[in-house]
Amino acid sequence: MFERERDFALEVVRKACYLCRAVQKDLVAADTLTKKDRSPVTVADLGVQALVSLALREAFPDDPLVGEEDSSVLEGDENAAVRDEVLSRVHAFRPGLGEADLLRAIDRGDDLGGARGRFWTIDPIDGTKGFLRGEQYAVALALLVDGKVEVGVLGCTELPISYKDENSPRGSILSAVRGQGSWQTSLEGDARTRLSATALTDPAQAVFCESVEKAHSAHDDSEKVAELLGVGAEPLRIDSQCKYAVLARGDVSIYLRLPTRKDYREKIWDHAAGAIVVEEAGGTVSDVDGKPLDFSLGRRLEGNAGIVAASRGIHEQVVRAVREALGR
Repeated sequence: MFERERDFALEVVRKACYLCRAVQKDLVAADTLTKKDRSPVTVADLGVQALVSLALREAFPDDPLVGEEDSSVLEGDENAAVRDEVLSRVHAFRPGLGEADLLRAIDRGDDLGGARGRFWTIDPIDGTKGFLRGEQYAVALALLVDGKVEVGVLGCTELPISYKDENSPRGSILSAVRGQGSWQTSLEGDARTRLSATALTDPAQAVFCESVEKAHSAHDDSEKVAELLGVGAEPLRIDSQCKYAVLARGDVSIYLRLPTRKDYREKIWDHAAGAIVVEEAGGTVSDVDGKPLDFSLGRRLEGNAGIVAASRGIHEQVVRAVREALGR
């Protein structure tokens, strides 16, 4: 079940990763972050969303798309250069596409999601700072049916196939279908290998994975959690849903995204693909209170606060430590 959807997602995410690599190679300069020039990531973001939208319209024309981006940033003469660059990058995969069709494809991602029927959600570039630094970022695509994630694919263009092998090639694609496990292949599409999260029962032996950017998660609270669990190892700090990827592979055992504001709610495209990849690898994903993530409430996880993802054998202990650290 969902084999066609999985194969579609794998193929379009692979193309999206190549688009991102090309943009990064040609447009990201050494001083991009210093100059706060976000145009390269804008080009990649909008190019990927257009590419996925166009492919989805052909393969599953009745399926809506919940996307992060819209074409408003391309409006006006002042944005003509970026608009032309996006169109040029998409032409590498869609020769002859017109500007009007490009903008319509991007804006097709305006669906509201919800609890009924099928829809896809896309995060074209998850980890914008990682993309601009030449570090970790992900293309994340997921299919939801009646509010439940059924298929997820993560394209981690800079993630080594194995952290244990320093000569390991970069470029990993992870995929999962509900009830069928999680799998990894190289960006080039080599043979798939099945993934397994660590089988820890003692959280003191765990390695944490956290966001690089402090604005994305409360690092001080994470340190309290580590202290409560007796964890001594230094955390692995990487950008994007690549954190879900390394958890599913067993490189780390705990990923926390703790609320930085009481009223903040996560967006569904930031977690849908990663969550199913972890769950199908034998991990557990919840909010900070231990509740399952509810993707049926629209474009945000309105019923959840924060994220606690961990190996199944230690997840409950991690949630208890998180609740204590946050005073919940």
